[in-house]
Parts: sequence; structure tokens; C-alpha cells
Amino acid sequence: MSIDIRKQDALNYHTQGQPGKIEVVPTKMLSSQLDLALAYSPGVAEPCKEIEADVENVYKYTAKGNLVAVISNGTAVLGLGNIGPEASKPVMEGKGVLFKKFAGIDVFDLEINCTDPKEFIRIVKSLEPTFGGINLEDIKAPECFEIETELRKQMNIPIMHDDQHGTAIISGAALLNALSIVNKDISKIKMVVNGGGASAISCTKLYLHLGVKKENMIMCDSKGVIRADRKELDSSKAEFATHQDHHQLADAIVNADVFIGLSKGNVLTPEMLSSMASDPIVFALANPTPEIDYHLAMKTRQDIIMATGRSDFPNQVNNVLGFPYIFRGALDVRATEINEEMKLAAVHAIANLAKETIPDIVSKAYGDDKINFGRQYLIPKPLDPRLITTISPAVAKAAMDSGIAKFHITDWEAYDEQLQKRIGIDQKLMSRIISRAKQSPKRIVFAEADHPKILKAAQILVDEGIANPILLGNVDRIKKIIEEHNLDLKDCVIINPTDDKEKRKLYAETLYKKRQRKGVTFIEGRKLMKDRNYFGAMMVEMGEADALISGLTKDYATTMRPALQIIGVEKGVSRVAGMYIIINKTGTFFFADTTVNVNPSAEELADITNLTARGVKFFDIEPRIAMLSYSNFGSANGEIPNKVAQAVKIVHQKYPTLVVDGDIQANIALDTKLQQEVYPFSRLAKDGANTFIFPELASGNIAYKLLQEIGGAEAIGPVLMGMAKPVHVLQLGSSVREIVNMVAIAVVDAQNFSSHQL
Repeated sequence: MSIDIRKQDALNYHTQGQPGKIEVVPTKMLSSQLDLALAYSPGVAEPCKEIEADVENVYKYTAKGNLVAVISNGTAVLGLGNIGPEASKPVMEGKGVLFKKFAGIDVFDLEINCTDPKEFIRIVKSLEPTFGGINLEDIKAPECFEIETELRKQMNIPIMHDDQHGTAIISGAALLNALSIVNKDISKIKMVVNGGGASAISCTKLYLHLGVKKENMIMCDSKGVIRADRKELDSSKAEFATHQDHHQLADAIVNADVFIGLSKGNVLTPEMLSSMASDPIVFALANPTPEIDYHLAMKTRQDIIMATGRSDFPNQVNNVLGFPYIFRGALDVRATEINEEMKLAAVHAIANLAKETIPDIVSKAYGDDKINFGRQYLIPKPLDPRLITTISPAVAKAAMDSGIAKFHITDWEAYDEQLQKRIGIDQKLMSRIISRAKQSPKRIVFAEADHPKILKAAQILVDEGIANPILLGNVDRIKKIIEEHNLDLKDCVIINPTDDKEKRKLYAETLYKKRQRKGVTFIEGRKLMKDRNYFGAMMVEMGEADALISGLTKDYATTMRPALQIIGVEKGVSRVAGMYIIINKTGTFFFADTTVNVNPSAEELADITNLTARGVKFFDIEPRIAMLSYSNFGSANGEIPNKVAQAVKIVHQKYPTLVVDGDIQANIALDTKLQQEVYPFSRLAKDGANTFIFPELASGNIAYKLLQEIGGAEAIGPVLMGMAKPVHVLQLGSSVREIVNMVAIAVVDAQNFSSHQL
């Protein structure tokens, strides 16, 4: 989708609130005189002395290890030219915002009023004590080559001129994938590069590392083909000068397999495009106007694979796919530079990620539920949350393997979790569950397999080895959706309950025996077995599947009813309950009951509390349970405080080992300092609560939905607790990611079924 930017909108965006796009935010408390004394004088002297004794301690006691300088002199701002350092500042602030958003890296933007390369080098080199890395930006060629080369020689921190290497890395990944689609050997292709600036030179050098042969490559600039006999040819272009008998782009491009445009708009004509080889690969990367209009190119050649620098066309070559994650990996191992090995590792990581199943969050972000690897999708989308956990580890490992890392990562799983936390996602809990699920995948029956989200989730489950999906629904319709979304689920069992008369008869007989004294006749049982929720529940009951997943398209009660009638509740349990897992930057919390019991009694609340405690332990977390009310330990009378207080007494009597207290308000349950001061007798005063029992369904349901929508929290669930066999009901409209999470929980639930741990 094309985004039209109005001038006034852009100006308003930069002036609203406080001017600009960035601010400095303290990371430590500054609320008391002691805090101020620790932050500055005299307390600051202690870390100063530690760093003086060992300069590497600067990474321990300061922000240097997560701080990058975005530096420019404004001599080559994209699309604007030589506009000067002050005018380039909005761009540099924007670059800093991208570093922070996508990789959690802090940035100071520095606009330097200097055009002399040697003086510029001197200034930047003097900044080395402050920064963990340097991102050079918008510096014109050929000076940028000298500046980066000399700074890399003279400094011992990662340095990259993104205008050179960013486009090279992203387009290199796209090139590898495009060639794989058309089945062409990179060592045999004929390539034409149009453009002789910093980006073109760097791209060309990287393509050589990827396998393109120099003799098969022709570079053009505004004067035509860069030939060896051209006079006054600078050294950066001379490296790629050709002896071939070509003089203009129109000559050079005949029978070319690949065109790389890093020049200006509309220089590639339809006639030139028509003269290229079969399945031509055209990367028209000039911005905002590509070397050839996308629609014109697609009309001219039906066999074309095309990429641009624009977000409103497929295959956007966007540097944000690279630089945040490359610097993240480099900083995390304290690399002394960003070398070729690290850049190539990023290329291959990006290329490989594009071939994996697309998360639902990406499809939603781009309004396209049919994104799949192919001619229209060569490289990942910029909002793909997997980029940081794919590229940064690859770059870090390459730095370690090439011997330029001063710090070595040994626990890669912990590093993965750390990266996710950098961008505000704590998936530690689910990572453990998914890891456990992979150890022994189970048969999961999906009652709504004719929905694209279910099938996309099934693909991920198969690819990741999490579960073995069984798909219920109309076979032809399911196969059609699989084909439309380019999925590979040929090994999955697909069953249409309506067609399987023998199985329905057997299941109906079983249901009749279970429910004959509760109003179900054999004939009605056969009718009910056409319902996929009944059929799926019976598969679990008969041992033909290990767990049931449903509820994506139907309300909770309708989905649960068949499972309760067929499978029933666990022995010794009087009722089932629903629990949500709430994850945000402050930690992981558990809410119950959020889906089943409308207004439980005190006795029922006590049972729900015990079920929830077992549910929390299932996730390897020790529950600290707050039974919530609008009062604190009898501070107010009313139906809810009285009921909750009575429930707490029952829990203390029946389950004395549990850490439970109440009645208590939610904020007080989390505030250990206040509890220790006012309610020191509280069993939650030491560590606070991580599990919350709500007095009735409405409050629990409202709480988790508000946190999910406006509180910046991720909600996983609902986890159905107390069933005799594993059954889990999805939230209406769950995303693909949420479905995968619930299936992983169901698999581990099935693994633990015999011991009734959930």
C-alpha cells in the first residue's frame, strides 16, 4: 500500500510535543538525595576508579556497550543531496529511532560540520571512548570510502557506513533467493550494475564475495559503461572497469540475467528490459523513483523478478532489515570491527529467514495473508519480529569464528531470550514449553481446519516439529486453502466427519453409552458426530488423538460443551477453570478464572485456586497467589470481600503449602514495600504475587483483555484446567502465533497427561 506523505503532516509530526524524535531517559532511580549522590558525586567516583584500573570495565559500569553514534556531515542525504549537517539531523534522529525500535540499541546522533576527510576521521576517532559502535551515514563518495577504511584501521569498535553496506547486504540476500527461484548459477550469471556511487561499489564487491564472476559483470554510471580506457577514472570505479565492447547501458544489458539499479529513476526502458535473458532479475533500487516503474516492468516481462526500494511494491530492499541487527550482534560480542564474514553471515541469515513460514503478526501488519516465499517475497518484511533472533546471532557467531570478538557467547538460548527482551518480548516461558513439546510431538486434532489461520499454524507446527496435526473439515476445501497459501501439509491426516460413516457410528455408540441417561439418543448421537467439536473430542477420548484444539470461530461455551460431555473433568476435580498467562516487560503473571466460572462460591474459588496453582507449576514457576477483591484484609465489607476472605480460609486449610493471601487489591498484591510497611503479616509481603484469582468471571475477563489491548502485554491462553484429557479452547479470533503457543501447551499437557500435572 502506497503511503502519501503530506508536507504539513511531516512537519507537525516533528514538532508535536517536544521537537524532534528522541530524548535521553535515565535508567536508574533519581528520586532521593541518595540516588543523586550515587548517580553523580561522590558515588560516581567508584566506577571511575574501576574503569581506570581496567578500561574494559567501561562496558560493565556505563552504557558504552549498547551505545552507537550515528554520524554524518550531510553531504549525501538520500534523495536530498548535500544539504549540510543541520538539515541532516532529522534523518540521523530517525536512524536512531530505528536502532532503538528494532534492536534496543541506544543512539546519539552527531552531525559534524566538516567536509575534509582527514579532519572528519580525526574527529570521529576521538569519540571512541564514548561509543560501542559507529554508524556512518549520508557521506558522499568517494570521500566515504577513505573515511570508513581509515576509521576501521584506526579504531577498535564496530564501524559501518550503512549507505555502502546496508543495501549490499539486503540486496545480496534477495539476489541469492531470486537465483534459487529461477535456478540460475550465481557463478555463471551476467550482471549489469547501473550506478557508480558508494552503494553501487559496495554492492558489487559483496556480490563478488557471493560468487558473481568479475568478468561477467558490467558497471555503468551517468557517462555510460565504465570502461578501462576511460580517462580520469577514480580508483573505486577503476576496480570494475571492463574491456568488453559495450559503451552504453542499452548495449550492456542485452542477455543480462541481473540488473542492479543504484542510480536514478526511469533509466531502464521497456526495450532494454525486453533484451534481457529469460527470467530476468531486476533490482531497481533508486528512490523514490525506481530505474523502471514497477507496473511497467511487470507488464513488459511476465517472467521478471523485481525488487525496489519502495514499501508499496513487493520485495522492498530496506536497510532496516540489516543495520540494527548487525550492530546488535557486533556489540554483544564486543567485536573490534564489522568484517566481511559478519556481513556475509547477515546475508545468508536474511535469505534463509525468507524461506520460513510467515508469522501471523507479519501478515496482519502488511494486510496480506498470502505472503509466501517466491517471486513476490524474496526477503523478510521489516516488521518481522524474528529478524533480531535470526541475524544478530549469525553476526555474533561470525565475529567469534573470525577471531575479532572480545566477548564470547556460550549460551545461545539465553542470548535468544535476551534479544527478545531487547525489543520488549519475553518469551522465556513459551520457549521452554515449545522446547519440551519438540521432544515428543503429539497428535493434535483441529476441529476448525478449514480456516487459513489453523492451516498456517499447522505448517509452523510441522516445520518446527512441535506437533502432528490432524485436520477436520471438508477435504477439498482444506486442500484448496493449502494450495492457495502455498503450504506443504501433505503428510497431515485430513478427515471429514460427514464422510466417515463407520467412524461416526462407532463414536455415536460411545456417546450414547455416556449420555443415554442425560437425554442423548443413538440417533441424536450420530447427528452430533457430524459436529467437528464432538468428533474431535471423541477422537481424544478414544485415544486416536492426544489433544483437541478448537474455538477460533465459535464462542467458548459452544466449544467446551462437547468436550465436557465426552471427556469430562479430571477425577477429584469438581469443575474446570480457565487461566491466562500475561507477559510484559515486568514479568510473567497468571490470571484465573477468566473464561469459565461466572460467579463462583467461596468453596469453588478455593478449588479454582488449587487448579490454578497446579497450572502455574506446569510452567515451572512457583505460584504466589493473590485472591483479589476491592478491599485489603477486611478493610471493607461486601459480598465480594466476604466471599474472598472465606475462600482464603478454605485454601489455607485444604492446601496449607500454597503461598496464598487475600482478600487484597491487585496493586497492593504487587507492591511488596507497601505490604511490608502496612500488612507485614501478608504471605505475599516478601516477594509479591505472580498469580491472581479473580472473584468472578467479569473482572478477570475484563482485566486480561484491557492489559492485552492497552497495557502492552501479551496474553497467552486460555489454558483450560481440570479436564480429564487434554482439551484447549482458543480465544475467538486468535492469531497464528497464539494458536501455535496453545498447541505447544496442549502437546506438553498430553505428554504429562498420565500424571495429571495440569
